Amino acid sequence: MEIYLMQHGPALPKEQDPEEGLGPEGEARISASGQALKKMGAAFDMILSSPKKRSRQTAAIVAQAVGFPLEKIIETKKVKAMAPPEETVQALSELSGAQRVLIAGHLPSVAEVASFLLTEGSKATVQFEMGGCCRIDVEELPTHSGRLRWYLTPAQLKLIAS
Repeated sequence: MEIYLMQHGPALPKEQDPEEGLGPEGEARISASGQALKKMGAAFDMILSSPKKRSRQTAAIVAQAVGFPLEKIIETKKVKAMAPPEETVQALSELSGAQRVLIAGHLPSVAEVASFLLTEGSKATVQFEMGGCCRIDVEELPTHSGRLRWYLTPAQLKLIAS
């Protein structure tokens, strides 16, 4: 299974948007990230999103970029900001037949899921930036022996997209 983990883009302040959706910078950053993933040949069988507006928007922008149907995005609390990594990995293992999955989520959960998939405990740290993305390949779930294929910052993704 190819697991792509992406932190949502920069959000608007609560005063501007009580739901803290993506701001113009966040939309542009995620759009570039999505275009880069498309150029890299990324395709998804499933996209999971946190219920928070900024993650839903992130998932939708990437889905549009790679040609994934918006109505197939799954919103789940199992990928919310404080979700234990075991809960997120359990959600992944329940996706029958999905081999390429994007999770649009938050810190600290995306970093904790990456750590969980790569090593036992919290020994591995993947430093996410808003709009950054990593790909971890796993043979089966649950596992602590995934392979980090790459991590790309938003700046690197923007270069790939251009």
